[in-house]
Amino acid sequence: MKLYMKQKVFSWNDKFSVFDENGGERYYAEGEIFTWGKKLHLYDSSGQEAAFIKQKLLGILPTHHYIIETGGYSYTVVKELTFLTPCFHVEGTNWRLKGDFFTHEYSITDDERIILRLSRHWFTFGDSYELDIPDDRDEILALAVALAIDCVNADQDRRH
Repeated sequence: MKLYMKQKVFSWNDKFSVFDENGGERYYAEGEIFTWGKKLHLYDSSGQEAAFIKQKLLGILPTHHYIIETGGYSYTVVKELTFLTPCFHVEGTNWRLKGDFFTHEYSITDDERIILRLSRHWFTFGDSYELDIPDDRDEILALAVALAIDCVNADQDRRH
C-alpha cells in the first residue's frame, strides 16, 4: 500500500495530512505548541488517536530519540551516531532503518522483509513523502516512524 504524507506549511504547529493512492485522507497529524521537545498526535480519519510521538530529551549533546505510543505499546526511534548515512533502529522491534542522507530515501527492514520504503519528494511546498508499506499490519507504526524521521530531519535543518 502506498501513502502520501504532506506537511501543511502555514500553521503554528506541525501538521501533516496522509492520503491513500486514491487521494482519500487516511490520517492526519498535529503537533503541540509550547512544549519541551516535539510532540505529535497521529489521528485516523474518524478522529481517533492512532499514535502519539514525543521527543525524549536527554543530556547535553543533541540526541534524537522519539517515543511512539500506539496500541498500548511503546517504541523508541533512535538515531545512531554514523558519519555519512543516517541509521536508525526502533527499540521494541527488530526494525532497522537505513537511508541516503543526500536524497532522503529510506527503507525499514527487519530480518526477513521490507517494512517501509520512504521517499521525500523534492521541489514541493512543505515536506512531502511517499510511503510504500507492503503489509497493512505495519501501517500505523511505520507511519509514526516516518513522522519521527521527519522530526529528526527538521531538527538537523534548523541547526545548519
